[in-house]
Amino acid sequence: MKAQYNKRKGGYSAELANNILDSSKSVHSLSEALEPQMKFEDGKRTDEIMSYKAWFSQNGLPPFEVKFSEQVKLPPYLSIITFDNIQACEVSYNIYFKADNIKEVK
Repeated sequence: MKAQYNKRKGGYSAELANNILDSSKSVHSLSEALEPQMKFEDGKRTDEIMSYKAWFSQNGLPPFEVKFSEQVKLPPYLSIITFDNIQACEVSYNIYFKADNIKEVK
């Protein structure tokens, strides 16, 4: 009899993000400014910005970083937010998030 195991798909998925983040709990913005992520070519940093990152938290989870391909407007510190199209991927037991945008919950 052959052993069965779950094969993980590579890349980002909304399903993984929804399994990690609890939709019944609020997410708080921790960053006051976006952190630009620079492009590297041949192991050297260029002046081209590839993406932006910011930190967030949710009760029961450690603080986590989310990558945005475009510059987004961050709300004030500790504001409650929602993500547009949040996705996650797992690489070597580390979870990475990306989203299209964020919105402050009023």
